[in-house]
Amino acid sequence: MRKNKWIVTAKRADFNRISQECGISPILARLIRNRDVIGTDGTMRFLKGGLKDLYDPRLLPDAEKAAEILARKIREGKRIRIIGDYDVDGICSSYILWYSLCQFGGHADAVLPERLTDGYGINERLVRDAADHGVDTILTCDNGIAASDPLRTAGELGMTVIVTDHHEVPFKVRPDGTRSWIIPPAQAVVDPKIPTEVTGAEPYPFPDICGAVVAYKLCMLLADRIYGGTSGPEYRELERYLLPFAGLATVCDVMPLREENRILVREGLEEAAVSRNPGLQALLRVTGLAGTRLNCYHAGFMIGPCLNATGRLDSAHRGLELFMERDAASALRTAQQLKDLNDSRKSMTLEGTAAAEELIEKEHLADRKIMVLLLRDCHESLAGIIAGRIKESRHRPVFVLTDTGDGILKGSGRSVENYDMYAGMNACEDLFIKYGGHKMAAGLTMKEENLAEFSRRVEENCSLREEDLQEVIRVDMELPPRFLNIAVTRELEKLEPCGNENPKPLFVTRNIRLVTARVMGRNRNVIRLGAEDDMGFRMDLIRFEDAQSWSQNIEEEAGRGALEGLLRGAGNVTIDMVYYPDINSWNGRDSMQYVVKDYRIHS
Repeated sequence: MRKNKWIVTAKRADFNRISQECGISPILARLIRNRDVIGTDGTMRFLKGGLKDLYDPRLLPDAEKAAEILARKIREGKRIRIIGDYDVDGICSSYILWYSLCQFGGHADAVLPERLTDGYGINERLVRDAADHGVDTILTCDNGIAASDPLRTAGELGMTVIVTDHHEVPFKVRPDGTRSWIIPPAQAVVDPKIPTEVTGAEPYPFPDICGAVVAYKLCMLLADRIYGGTSGPEYRELERYLLPFAGLATVCDVMPLREENRILVREGLEEAAVSRNPGLQALLRVTGLAGTRLNCYHAGFMIGPCLNATGRLDSAHRGLELFMERDAASALRTAQQLKDLNDSRKSMTLEGTAAAEELIEKEHLADRKIMVLLLRDCHESLAGIIAGRIKESRHRPVFVLTDTGDGILKGSGRSVENYDMYAGMNACEDLFIKYGGHKMAAGLTMKEENLAEFSRRVEENCSLREEDLQEVIRVDMELPPRFLNIAVTRELEKLEPCGNENPKPLFVTRNIRLVTARVMGRNRNVIRLGAEDDMGFRMDLIRFEDAQSWSQNIEEEAGRGALEGLLRGAGNVTIDMVYYPDINSWNGRDSMQYVVKDYRIHS
């Protein structure tokens, strides 16, 4: 059994004072502090923050200039084309802009690139197509900050260009080591990550927002201008209507759920549940979420994948058109098609992941620090998902490449915390036709003849140590389960929405004695355990793990007799565990159970 590394967070504060002033338990006060929230005011904003606490959109670089240009173009009846991207953020930001401009009386349409033929974001073809259709103004969203060449072409063709994006600004390093920032040629560039040395103004207070939130803020600034203020019913109605799309994109683009992102997601998911958008209503119906109190899991693992599947296996326009649809029956048909596409994508992903695991065993790659896997028959749009799955199970950097024909391979990589994937690829740049990415993820195109050399070089150049390949589990505090009853567990729901940088709380406890074990679930991947602590407190534990793997771990660490004793209901196996509390509701009765995230068996 591979042992993961447990790190207990130890951030300090006067938890008793914060708990008294905020009306919460010291446990919750400590958990909030662990999420880098400081003091009573910060804690209250974390707990109670609302739309009034969002940052002023005027603080975004060029936002006022962009709103002024768009207001003028709307008055003049000019044709505006929105160009987004093929993922959830691109779809949602395109819809936010399109819907708002239409509400304001604008003449707007929206175009998304095709993943396989166009690649990411705006390109020369999309620019020339806009010119051919008489477009006056190109408005990008979730892309454009790194698209200087095609946007220069747009200017040369006489079009006005407005960029809205949230990605990092490209730069070149000068001989003296300073950076020369490359801002695309446009009449306005709205991106929270544009540095102050370019804008000459204070930085945006929280730059880690997604493209849809940038679009949302620009539209609310434009609404303020067009409706003559922010207090009228038209402004408030638009604000609430657009929230679900900003919140959904924030979750699906894995933005940190801190500061205003936390507010947008909480408010956005509440509004999504009662949205009057026929497409969103239909998506909730086909995923079985109608009438459900939505959370980040629903957004990130049920709704979002249906939209992403269109960009992967079909056309992202299907997702955008779903939100644009006004007829409920048509929306329901489209939503079902999206769900069917995602079901197909899930099946293909499972097959691809199984093929990757088989290849690892066949080629004896398990001991490599960096895995480079060629899956010839895998759909190239799934390479990143499969790389991520293998990275999670093997906890090491993984590249998955697919065969596109003519001796050309395309693929994606996913990395672990201690390996800078982009830097590692830079050392092999002569082997690629095209590549890009960042520390944790990358994409590449290369000739197949260079594959073996690429695999050899990334392994040789890798400085990862064995301890770097251990999964790190960050725990909030050491706390016995007896302190987490139903009332406290319900209070912990105030941490929601949980996700990136605001995870579900995890606790560690020692010397838990397992007494009984029962294997459950159709796939035999749920282990229900009866246990007690050293004070005699009895508890129900639940562990999600393949039964064969769990049994093997118990037998290897504690012996065959110990395993048989557990299954008989007369066990005596002691563990330390990382866990979180959960309320099990069954037949109208609530009871506590504790979900075991990780465990170590005392030998």
